[in-house]
Amino acid sequence: MSSDQFPFNHYLHSGYAHPITRSWQGDSTILKSQLIYPIFVTDQSNTKNEIKPLPGNYQLSADQVLVDFLTPLVQKGLRTIILFGVLLNNESKDLTGSAASNDTASPVIKSLKLIRQNFPQLCIACDVCLCAYTSHGHCGITHDDGSINNAESIKRLAEVSLSFAQAGAHIIAPSDMMDCRIGAIKKALFDGGFGSKVAVMSYASKFASSFYGPFRDAASSGAKYGDRACYQLPPASRSLALRAALRDAEEGADFVMVKPAGPYMDIIREVKNNVNLPMCCYQVSGEYAMIYHASAAGAMDLKTSVLESLLCLKRAGCDIFITYFTPQLLEWLPL
Repeated sequence: MSSDQFPFNHYLHSGYAHPITRSWQGDSTILKSQLIYPIFVTDQSNTKNEIKPLPGNYQLSADQVLVDFLTPLVQKGLRTIILFGVLLNNESKDLTGSAASNDTASPVIKSLKLIRQNFPQLCIACDVCLCAYTSHGHCGITHDDGSINNAESIKRLAEVSLSFAQAGAHIIAPSDMMDCRIGAIKKALFDGGFGSKVAVMSYASKFASSFYGPFRDAASSGAKYGDRACYQLPPASRSLALRAALRDAEEGADFVMVKPAGPYMDIIREVKNNVNLPMCCYQVSGEYAMIYHASAAGAMDLKTSVLESLLCLKRAGCDIFITYFTPQLLEWLPL
């Protein structure tokens, strides 16, 4: 074929024929400091339970077991974790999630004190939601008819957030999707003396997704009736996702998030283009399970697939990655 048929200026292969020139075709740098590892801490003692739907991830008791688990990861460069409280004793759950902010009952508060003592360099985010602590399994306080009482919910979420800040959290990450909870949390932190010390990472654009399935086993947080579609975003909606992110930014969020990550890369880009804040994405449990099990079945290479998935999320606009693949990435990433 002659260049008359295919003009020479349409040839693209030359620009990425060499490994070095390929590296110039976009930013492929992902740093260990951009990773956040989810840690599930329980109300048990001296236990480490593997989460079956999430192989390689565990429910850890808030004692020496947690310290022993984190030690090699910190040595490999782990910089940030996000704590999720898990009450395996259902008798500790009630209608308002009182155990979440109870110094003696909350596994998160116990873990915060333990981690700050043993790993002072570690940045600690705390997921704030009531679903793991309430007897009904919903993310907020409910009316008698089972519907969400938003006013009481955001008041309670602000209380829990302040208790986590007092115990040593560096980042509060409300995942509940109640309306206007960022403003309530920021006010509680300010009034409590943490306004300039503790950041708020908003799960701003969190969708009602089937990809959360394994997480609900990990956190023992499934709803006992109904679903969460009335307060998590409809998967088809682009405009609501943007409105939620813009609102949370206006209320004072320091970081915004899109969750899930991979299926919602268009939303990540939409939010990134319109909200002038660092963007976090949560590669959720269902995404982890798909990649893990596909690689275990020989359908694709684990390392290549995981790195590609994060690279695509970065291209979409992500600056921070919450991923269950963090332990492997600490081995794979140079920095």
